[in-house]
Amino acid sequence: MGKDEFLNFLKFEKRYSSHTVTAYTMELDNFFAFLQAEDLSFQEVDHRVVRQYLAQMKEHGKEASSINRSISALRSFYKFLRREGKTDQNPMNLVHALKTAKKLPVVVEQEKMVALLDAGFRDAEDFEEVRDFVVLELLFGTGIRLAELLAIQERDIDTYNKRILIFGKRGKERLVPVHQNLLMTIKHYLKLKYALDAENKSTLLIVSKEGKAASRRLIYDKVRHYLSLITSQKKKSPHVLRHTFATALLNNGADLNAIKELLGHAGLAATQVYTHNSVERLKSIYKQAHPKA
Repeated sequence: MGKDEFLNFLKFEKRYSSHTVTAYTMELDNFFAFLQAEDLSFQEVDHRVVRQYLAQMKEHGKEASSINRSISALRSFYKFLRREGKTDQNPMNLVHALKTAKKLPVVVEQEKMVALLDAGFRDAEDFEEVRDFVVLELLFGTGIRLAELLAIQERDIDTYNKRILIFGKRGKERLVPVHQNLLMTIKHYLKLKYALDAENKSTLLIVSKEGKAASRRLIYDKVRHYLSLITSQKKKSPHVLRHTFATALLNNGADLNAIKELLGHAGLAATQVYTHNSVERLKSIYKQAHPKA
């Protein structure tokens, strides 16, 4: 009931990322599958049915964060249906999100990350190796999201002003500065890209060895491989480098509002989570250095 229209609304009007649309699609499919298994029609759904569904999720071992994601998807869905006049009730009005423990962003020690990048690539003529270092440098050097990285076009790179045009969430644009060494690496990478023996090479910056747009899985695998060389922590995703970027800036005295702009956050609240990492770092230094600690 209105599912396709809702997903189109998210994609074309709200301009949600493809990743978010996919996540919402999965949440709605799971909810409809539950209704079918319980032999319930869509018209029978009220807050009790939704709570029953969420309770089942919890029984199956889903964490509070996953359940809250489902609540968020269903809340948006019913809000859309009400707006479109497809239903006269909203069962989500009596459903509340679960409390979750706040998790600090996972980061890599900036010294280790800098050392990895300073070591550089072993073969300057190996397209894939040079591309991988461009990926690492961009993620750690600018704090951009994975989706933003994959959307960068060659024309978005402004070598004269040393900045890159980034298209963020909901189509918002921002300019992020990049250092000269990274620009030189990108220039060399593009030379290798142009030399690829491939037809119809994509104009996107980051591509596969076949010249096609790089996939999310490719970037995940590459980032995990290189982070495995410098850390044993479990989480080794591209987003970890975004967290590392923000934490490094804060620890080195950057203004919180400036970090917010660089990350493309809509509000300051999302950026303030990095202050907790900074406080934990200060506590660690205090414990090690103070004679009475």
